[in-house]
Amino acid sequence: LTVRQHPTFGYYYPQDLLAIPVDNYEDVERLLSEGIQNRTIASTNMNRTSSRAHTIVTIHLDQIIQIDDDEIKRMSTMHFIDLAGSETLTNPGISGDRLNERTNINRSLSTFENVISALADRSSGVKQKSFAPYRESTLTKLIQNSLGGNSKTIMLVTLSPADVNYHETLNTLVFADRVKSIKNFVSINEVAFDKFILQLKEENQRFKLLIETGNYNLQLDVKPSMSSQEIEVIRQQTEENINGQIENNEKTLQDSKLPWDVKLQHAQLEKIYSLMSFKTSQVDHTYPFLVNLHEDPILSYVIYHYLSTDEITIGSRNCTIYINGLSIFERHAIIRHIDMNKYELSPAEPTARIKVNGYNLNGIAYLQHNDRILFGANHLYVFCNPLVGQESVSDISKIITWEYAQKDIAKAKGLLLADNTMIEQEDLEQKVLNLLPLISEANLISEELNKYRLFEIILIPLSSWEGIPVQGSKLLVRMKNIVTNNVWFWDDVKFLNRIYIIKDHYQKFLDGKEDILYISKEDDPFWDPLEDVLIGTANVFLQSLMYCMDFADEISIFDHKCLEQGCLSVNLSPCLPNGDALTKEKFIDQPDELLNKPYNFKITINHIEINDEHYSKCLRIRYKIYNEFKFTETKIICQHALRARINQSRIKTIPNIDNNWLNFFDNGCIVLQIFALQDEKKSGTDLFKLTTRELKIIEQNRADNTSIHSNYSNISLLNDPKLKLELTLLHRKYTRLEQKQKSIQQLCRKWETNHDHAGLHRSLSAITFSSGTKLKPTNMENKDNLMEIYLFGKEEQEYLNDIEQNNPDRLKYWNDYYEKLALRQNNTSLSYRVNQKCSPFFSRMNAISFQRPSLTDQLNRTDRLARSSTSKLNQDDDQASNNRTLNPSRLRWKRAIKLK
Repeated sequence: LTVRQHPTFGYYYPQDLLAIPVDNYEDVERLLSEGIQNRTIASTNMNRTSSRAHTIVTIHLDQIIQIDDDEIKRMSTMHFIDLAGSETLTNPGISGDRLNERTNINRSLSTFENVISALADRSSGVKQKSFAPYRESTLTKLIQNSLGGNSKTIMLVTLSPADVNYHETLNTLVFADRVKSIKNFVSINEVAFDKFILQLKEENQRFKLLIETGNYNLQLDVKPSMSSQEIEVIRQQTEENINGQIENNEKTLQDSKLPWDVKLQHAQLEKIYSLMSFKTSQVDHTYPFLVNLHEDPILSYVIYHYLSTDEITIGSRNCTIYINGLSIFERHAIIRHIDMNKYELSPAEPTARIKVNGYNLNGIAYLQHNDRILFGANHLYVFCNPLVGQESVSDISKIITWEYAQKDIAKAKGLLLADNTMIEQEDLEQKVLNLLPLISEANLISEELNKYRLFEIILIPLSSWEGIPVQGSKLLVRMKNIVTNNVWFWDDVKFLNRIYIIKDHYQKFLDGKEDILYISKEDDPFWDPLEDVLIGTANVFLQSLMYCMDFADEISIFDHKCLEQGCLSVNLSPCLPNGDALTKEKFIDQPDELLNKPYNFKITINHIEINDEHYSKCLRIRYKIYNEFKFTETKIICQHALRARINQSRIKTIPNIDNNWLNFFDNGCIVLQIFALQDEKKSGTDLFKLTTRELKIIEQNRADNTSIHSNYSNISLLNDPKLKLELTLLHRKYTRLEQKQKSIQQLCRKWETNHDHAGLHRSLSAITFSSGTKLKPTNMENKDNLMEIYLFGKEEQEYLNDIEQNNPDRLKYWNDYYEKLALRQNNTSLSYRVNQKCSPFFSRMNAISFQRPSLTDQLNRTDRLARSSTSKLNQDDDQASNNRTLNPSRLRWKRAIKLK
């Protein structure tokens, strides 16, 4: 419609705009729905949520008051205005009318802001003569009277709580605050009806006279700097405005001659004809159909495609259902009616992008009622089969929404849990849902421009990303060069900045500017300088430090997908301030004994093994301990081998142990981050003969195979470092408690015939409340594999006194006593060998490497193996118990393992 300016009063109005009489709200609601369905919903490759239009709904209220013989007409106009959001001017897939719409929207919003600013300055007295540029956009022309005229105006603004929209939200609030300062002056629009008709007639006569004489008042519009051509353009526009106003006045005069009842009858007839036309255009709802989904709820469930034939083709040219946009083929998909209520969906091209309920469609899918189908990047539909489902479309629309379908995609990618809850928090879920369509577009543009880039959303534990044991997840966008295998991690803000540049370049490519493919790498949004990449983390658990125990293990390195990327050999040991190791006697039963004392421990990284040769060139490791601010980093390891020796240690000194440190030892860990240096070396020139789309298929197949193998990895229960550590601690406690039990049993036998219970109580108390002292013979050559024998109560006190006095005769006595106890332990006790490598049971357990479909199956197999091993070992021990002359240095011990 052409927007005209009233030649006399200066306000603007759309010429030939249809005004329909109504007398109830139902008619208003029906007309609103009709207007919404008539809005342009052209699909683009940029912002699918944009309706690309400001929406203005105007309701005119006229009140006729009879005063004596005169009729007084009171007029009021209500404008309901929905402003479109600001968008980037040039974006992928937007050209022609769509691009012009986007440009006009941004220009009108900019002009709207300038008008508000000028009116606010004028109302506050800052600039009394501030000029409001209404004429610079159609939007501000139409709402001029609402902003700065005879009007009461209410403005509602929408805000986003997301951190990525912080600046937009802040700017919106500042803008709304300026709107509050505008002051309008309101008066009643009232005029005598006869006088109103007379004014219209006189105005038409005056306008016709102006046209005949050509005496236009151009002084307000003509500037001295204007050329004759510009002046002629203004003259023609003014003449068109005058003619348009004459036509508008004539129409108003004709309408004024008709009574209101007659106007309402005409409107009712138009309504009936419209409904009849609508019914004849409808297809029988017994046919299945596809109905669209849109992020804007108003635009969802608007487009219906009925499957009324046995074969329906979907694509961008010569198809039953026409769709267009990024990655849509001329023939994209086919829906076939098999029999009765069975319909199958298949891609018409091998590489056509189709998702059903979030999962990629690689073959044929039999459609079920309420299936969600995504064609290409942005055409989202729901398949409804009225012959199967009993619910109405309105019922379906309350359940299946655009957000519901996006969650399907997120679940299929493993970004959401199956119960519709987020791995960590709801705002992270919202970020994922917002980024998914953009990630899809970035991948498709990468294919179109052949950039060899693959984008994906990843959720990485905060502990892995920050290098400290904290709860939560970090959302990142991973960009991978599928030729060189180099990767980059971007946060969501950086990706959002890049995606708009990517789309701008793609638009230039569509416009025929192929030189965009050969720009420098600094100007290429798909390029980023290489940086060290985090290939994985290894967690070192610290429970052994609570008991002053050494611990050594090879700890697996896991990446963000929980895939094993290698292992680290790490030693963790309590030590003296100079790094010397503590003796085994420093083992404690209760961690509380460490409180309010200084403590030192040493962490040593021995060597590293990496599975992927791509990351074996240069490596570095960093970590923090507890509340440290700076990372401790190893030297850069450039051995160009899958296995590299490191041998770097660090001593950590704690001046005073408190409960926070004990809690860290018990529940925390040291997170070792492993970084690899990347280079630009290409993995093979033959890969450049393939397109990005072909390489992505290869990459997807490789990822699928990796995922399958990772589900059935050869992992033994005893390869868990935390489990190993807990097992060692439990064994050490078990050995001591077992010997304490034997001491109590011997004491009970000794006092069996003695009724001096006071003495028995003193002896029992001495044993019970003693932590025990390890008996160490002085005549044994190899002291590493000594049997752990502890003394309690009276014996413990005597032994400690003799050690302090260094009496040779008493030391010889204790050496003989050790051999006697060791022989007795062999014959009558159940024990456990500390050195796991020497234990037949642990040798067999550590050799376990089987495919495990579930943890339960592995536990069952481990249980059976433990039972058979225990049975065999006990048989060996029974045989050894009959040999009384066995050398104590080659003792075998009977083992007991309680299995549940």
